[in-house]
Amino acid sequence: MTAAAHPALDELIATVALLRAPGGCPWDAEQTHASLVQYLVEECWELIDAIESGDRAEMIEELGDVLYQVLFHADLAAHTPGEDFDLEDVARHMTAKMVARHPHVFGDREAETAEDVVGFWDELKADEKPHRTSVLDGVPMGMPALALAAKVLTKAEKAGVAPSPRADGPGVTLPGAPLPSDSFPADEAELGEALLRLVAEARDRGLDAERALRGAVRGFSAEVRAAEASAQREPR
Repeated sequence: MTAAAHPALDELIATVALLRAPGGCPWDAEQTHASLVQYLVEECWELIDAIESGDRAEMIEELGDVLYQVLFHADLAAHTPGEDFDLEDVARHMTAKMVARHPHVFGDREAETAEDVVGFWDELKADEKPHRTSVLDGVPMGMPALALAAKVLTKAEKAGVAPSPRADGPGVTLPGAPLPSDSFPADEAELGEALLRLVAEARDRGLDAERALRGAVRGFSAEVRAAEASAQREPR
């Protein structure tokens, strides 16, 4: 592959370095990886808003803000004793990771569908991280509750311990009674309205919907891990 010139990116990298260098910005100089977390989270959510709104100008701005966070962390690491890595190390690691994760592009494996590719990723991640004993290992529990619930349910399904809506069904039983199929929202718009009404009612009753769902996900996650452990103990 031929290296391409990216003068605007190089200028931004130099700007970050200048702001963080002696004589630059005092605020920038005081930041740490930990102090920047709140800004990284905010910028990611602002980018999501821009993507969902479809506003091109806002997407450019918010992508830039997220990129700036990456460059800031890399420059910070390059000048922090004991960390000693920089943007080149980050890019080098990511390139190697993407090449390894796409054997159907850079190797001799074949993939005809997106599902084939996801299968490759699952196999490769298992090889890369043999210390993980559960499909839930590595799931960031700090995710917003709805996104976390969807992530955990998907991971559980991949592990063969898919949730069952009935107590006598296979897999792990979801808490609570399932909604009748004829009363379930017909589309995402109706689902969103139903969720909003549920959150509003919870608020009126003094209940924290985010905390409540997170607690339910923790309980379900414990059942998933127990099911995995039980399956591993069974004779093959």
